[in-house]
This record gives sequence, structure tokens and C-alpha cells, in this order.
Amino acid sequence: MTLVEPIRKKKDIRKVEAVLKKQNFRNLLLFTIGTNCGLRISDILSLNVCDVRGKSYICLIEKKTGKYKKFPINNKLKPMLETFTKNKKSCSPLFESVFNNRLERYAAYHIIKNACELAGLEEKVGTHTMRKTFGYHHYKKYKDVAMLQKIFNHSNPQTTLRYIGIEQEQIYESYRNFIL
Repeated sequence: MTLVEPIRKKKDIRKVEAVLKKQNFRNLLLFTIGTNCGLRISDILSLNVCDVRGKSYICLIEKKTGKYKKFPINNKLKPMLETFTKNKKSCSPLFESVFNNRLERYAAYHIIKNACELAGLEEKVGTHTMRKTFGYHHYKKYKDVAMLQKIFNHSNPQTTLRYIGIEQEQIYESYRNFIL
């Protein structure tokens, strides 16, 4: 399994969003939920319209951990979800394929990987890039590894820092600034 990286520059996130916006609104929403909520792809793809329409919070049981998770829908996602779910049936999957089936993780992987390539990103990317991007930028904004550890359900802070690429970034920075 290849380890993927977060998208570290906000301008690169905007480039990916621009690519996805040209493709279709579904793909843009998929990426925006991933980067704004920090969910695993399995949890994003398991969402139904009724889980988000008219809601202030998303509530779910995480597929990997079996733990209950509840978090507010931010102001960027609210209008997007409102627009996207407008004429959809409540019981239908939030993300459907062209065949009206629930979008599968393989298809989501290709959507994200293709958009990142078209945006000119050099990072190793996959669907987990969205979760790591959320974590990286959340840490950069709040500098609260304990909070992020709790959000991700990690067992210790070192796991969280390594997971979002901060640990490696700090190592590289120490090399850059160490001159004899």
C-alpha cells in the first residue's frame, strides 16, 4: 500500500476544486466533504441524502472503528449540500454513480487522483489525501494535536503528527536549517 500525503498548500486545494468544479458538482462536493470533515472515504460514501439534508450536524457510526461521531456542518458545506440534495430522494445515497448506484471507493479514488494530476500536484494522492489534508490544515490553524488526535481517534499524538506529515516536515526543516 502506498502512503499518501496531505495537500499542504491552500492554493493547491483551490486548484483541485477548480478542476472538480469543471467536471461536476458531485465530484467537487465529494472532495469538499473530505477536506472539510476529515472523514474516511468509507464513511463519506456511506452517507445518504437524509444524513445531511436540512441538518446542522452529521452523525454516523465510523465504519473502521465502530465509534459514534457527530460534528457540525461548516458554512462552506451547508449551501453545497442544500443545492446538491434539493431534488433527491431522502433514502438515496448522497454520492451515486452514473448508474444510480452508490459510488464505490475505486471510483472515488480515480476522481481524486485524476483531479490532483490535472491540477498539477506532485504529492502522492488517493482518497485518504482528503482526510490527511483536513488534519494537516486543522493542525496548522489550531496547533492542537490533542484535539486532532481525538477527532481522528488516534491512540497517541505522535501517530497523529506522523499521519498528517508534520513529523516529516519538521525533520526536513531541521535539515534545511542545519548548516556547519
